[in-house]
Amino acid sequence: MSDDPQASGNLHERFFEEVVGDKGYHSNETMSDFQELEVRTYVSEPNRRGRRSWKGKSQEKAAVYANRRRIRGERGKALLRRRGELLERPFAHCYETGGMRRTHLRGHPKILKRLLVHVAGFNLGLVMRAMFAIGKPRGLQDLSARVFYALLHMIHGLCLAWRRLWHRLTTSDQLYGSTSAA
Repeated sequence: MSDDPQASGNLHERFFEEVVGDKGYHSNETMSDFQELEVRTYVSEPNRRGRRSWKGKSQEKAAVYANRRRIRGERGKALLRRRGELLERPFAHCYETGGMRRTHLRGHPKILKRLLVHVAGFNLGLVMRAMFAIGKPRGLQDLSARVFYALLHMIHGLCLAWRRLWHRLTTSDQLYGSTSAA
């Protein structure tokens, strides 16, 4: 599994039992390989495939039909929707809105590095939104107003604290003055 003994000691023997994928990963070989590994698949089928010939391919047929049955069920539909929400939408955002589809770099490794940095920035934005409730560029538009009001609130609090302290000092001086004069 892993070359790192510490990591492999912490991994479960069967660390995944289900696979959810899009139609690009659907093939007879893939479905039968996952069935041999006893992994449940929820992989969408390509739209236009035509009539299939299953002569001599009973294992592949069983795996493909089991996958088809699973993706048509409620759990399969929910998993495929969740994959679309958590994977496809962010990648579509990075490629279309983020402009990654039209990246002009020379060499595949440079494009992969650029894509890695872009997606890391996207994920950092998600983490910032989850932790600090900021992370979108437009969220910084009213930041100056929020900072101004926070400073006003701090100054107001300091003024109140100073007034209380002043009141205590002046009343205690009168008390001490009256006791020292007696």
